[in-house]
Amino acid sequence: MAVISVNNITLAYGDQPVVKDLSFAINEGDFLVMVGENGAGKTTIVRALLGQLKPKQGDIEMAKSLKIGYVPQFRNLPTNYPLSIRDFAALNLSKSRLPWLSHKEQGRLDRIIRKTDLTAIEDRSLGLASGGEKQRAYLAQALVDDPRLLILDESTASLDNEMKYELLDLVAKFQQNHLSVLFITHDWDLAKRYGTRYLQLLPNAEYREGPINELPTIEEDQHV
Repeated sequence: MAVISVNNITLAYGDQPVVKDLSFAINEGDFLVMVGENGAGKTTIVRALLGQLKPKQGDIEMAKSLKIGYVPQFRNLPTNYPLSIRDFAALNLSKSRLPWLSHKEQGRLDRIIRKTDLTAIEDRSLGLASGGEKQRAYLAQALVDDPRLLILDESTASLDNEMKYELLDLVAKFQQNHLSVLFITHDWDLAKRYGTRYLQLLPNAEYREGPINELPTIEEDQHV
């Protein structure tokens, strides 16, 4: 079952098309990896999926009441950032006018903090957290509202190898529980290790997709 179907979309800024006639689907339980050179349109596609950019042509169909969680690239927050890791994760939770979380929301927050391995440091200022801890806090914030689709927008780009694997191991555990994942990355090794399918954006607005075992190596790709 598709949570999102992208049907022959063209995306452009002004009169300059960035993506042409692109079609793909993200199915329930997918770990879809999007790869491509800078300027190929990865960020543009994410903006369209998040509803921030309307296609010039084609359409994007979403499952009913689809919730999307979003984890951005690493952001180096100031050390005096005012929120704790727990309070930061909770920002995406309460949709009511009450200035506090309900008992149910607190329970959900506790569960996500625990599952993202943040319990021991949940009261630490986010500004004093390490890079990997910050990204896990962003992950917790994205997951706390119980999304069906999680978008990782080059979320591992500024992390060292150990932290990359730690973050994606956590994501993979959630993905096994029917969460769909779209992972944008330049890292072929991570793509092949965690992905189930791939979407590769090519020059001249072309693309290819398939099961992850058909993603070419970087060396093969340079000769295509």
